[in-house]
Parts: sequence; structure tokens; C-alpha cells
Amino acid sequence: MKNMEPRLRKFALTAHVTSSVGWLGAVAVSLALAVACLSTRDPELVRAAYLTMKLIGWVVLVPLSLASLLTGLVQSQAQRGACSATTGFW
Repeated sequence: MKNMEPRLRKFALTAHVTSSVGWLGAVAVSLALAVACLSTRDPELVRAAYLTMKLIGWVVLVPLSLASLLTGLVQSQAQRGACSATTGFW
């Protein structure tokens, strides 16, 4: 594959960083909800937290993880051989 244009490369990098940071944020929210579930004895709060974690998992975590994976793969394929220092090493 050819190297990407600088504007496209910046866009791909921004998309990758945005999806990765969003993914980490969603994981942090899920972790906070799990800790809240462990620290309470209110069954309604526990049920609400688990339902929220299920929704976050399917609506936020899965799409962001796939977006992070795909944008990372696009960057790695588009920049293959772009750095002359690593071309001979690999």
C-alpha cells in the first residue's frame, strides 16, 4: 500500500486516538459501576447498574473497540515501509 497523504494520516491518527480514549473511558465507567455494585446491598441499584453495564458494553464498548482495531490496522497497513530505519530490520 502507498503511504497516506499527511492530511489523511492525521485524520486516521485522530480517529484512532479518539476511539481508543473513548474505549478506555467506557471501560472506566463500567469499572466504576462494578465497584458500586460490590459496595451496595440495594438490589434495585445492583440491577440498574448491571443493566447499564450491559447497555454500555453493546452500544459503546464493542463499537469503539472495533473502531480502534480497524483504525489501527489501517494505519499500520498504510504506513508499512514508511520509516526507512525499520524497513531493513523487519
